[in-house]
Amino acid sequence: MKFTAILMILMMSFYSYASKKAVTEEGDVVILKNDGTWVYENGKAEEAIEVPLNPNVFTKPSASKFKIKSSKTDANFWINPKAWKFEKNKNGEEPSEYTFTLKGEDLYAMAITERLQMKLPDLINQALSNAQDVAPDTKIITQEYRMVNGHKVMFLHMEGTIQSVKFGYLGYYHSNDSGVTQYLTYTGANLVNGYRDEIFDFLNGFTVFSSAE
Repeated sequence: MKFTAILMILMMSFYSYASKKAVTEEGDVVILKNDGTWVYENGKAEEAIEVPLNPNVFTKPSASKFKIKSSKTDANFWINPKAWKFEKNKNGEEPSEYTFTLKGEDLYAMAITERLQMKLPDLINQALSNAQDVAPDTKIITQEYRMVNGHKVMFLHMEGTIQSVKFGYLGYYHSNDSGVTQYLTYTGANLVNGYRDEIFDFLNGFTVFSSAE
């Protein structure tokens, strides 16, 4: 399988429309996965997992001077145009609104925006479930809340294997009345540490629209 085809599978794995829903006898809504398994839509589990809040404050780098606006939600994406190139999905058939590539490197990113509003824990469960549909060994490495440019987001670092290639996915997840945003970077799992500065400079360009911008 070509590397570009693997990247397309990765993009599709984070899009939330793929699953079907059902209602249990107890009235709980569950999401049915393609392999016949299911998860609770509201994140219900035998034991609740408390997600910590990172005490640091994350802000947009000074080099991220170019603003890209979502047409679906009130999210804005500030990037360094000297380092990153981007493309807007014009035909509506791709899962992401924008895709990004670090120039000359093996680091990629995407912004998936949907008008459907979800609670952040539910969005994380859905993203993990969809990723496991195509990479069954996908697991969460780090999960925490962060304050990014004054807005609370969920940070998630996951790893999973597709066609013998192990990938690392690091991203911010945000939800409000305008909808949900998944702002994600991905590369080979063995390359994550080497790209750590570029990854977080990119992710910290996430903002939410305000009249001051």
